[in-house]
Amino acid sequence: MSWSVFVERTFTVRRPVAEVFDFLADFEHTEHWDPGTVTTRRTSGDGGLGTTYDNESEFLGRRVRLVYETITFRRPEAVQVRGRNKASTATDSMTFTDAGGKTTCIHYRADFTFHGWVRLVAPLVVRRGRLDDLADETVDRIVRTLEDR
Repeated sequence: MSWSVFVERTFTVRRPVAEVFDFLADFEHTEHWDPGTVTTRRTSGDGGLGTTYDNESEFLGRRVRLVYETITFRRPEAVQVRGRNKASTATDSMTFTDAGGKTTCIHYRADFTFHGWVRLVAPLVVRRGRLDDLADETVDRIVRTLEDR
C-alpha cells in the first residue's frame, strides 16, 4: 500500500521553448530552480531518456536521497523524471508549449508517493498548504532563473 499527493502549476516564462526545455530537462540544474534540492549529480547517460541522477533534497526538515531516471524525453515538448528510494517515489513532469514570440508555457506537476511505514505518517506530516507553498516557490525560482540568464 501507499499514499500519494501531487501539486501542479501552469505558468509562462519569457524564454524560447527550446531553451527552456534544454535547461529544465537537464536535471542537474535542479540546484538552481528546485528549492528543496541540495545537490544533483548525473550518474549515467547523456541527459536524454534513461539518464540517471543522484539527488539529495531537504523535504519536511529531513535530508533524503533519491535516484532519479529520465523516463520521458521529447524535445522540446515534454520531460519526466522519476526519483525513488525505499520510502518514496517522486515524479516531476513538465510539458512545454510555444506561447508566441520568445515565451514558453510550462505545465509542471510533481507527484509524491510514500511506501511502507512512511505511508502511515505521511498524511499527518505532509500538509497540502506546505506543498502548495513549495510549488509556488518552485515556479518563482524557475521563472527567475530562466529570465535572469
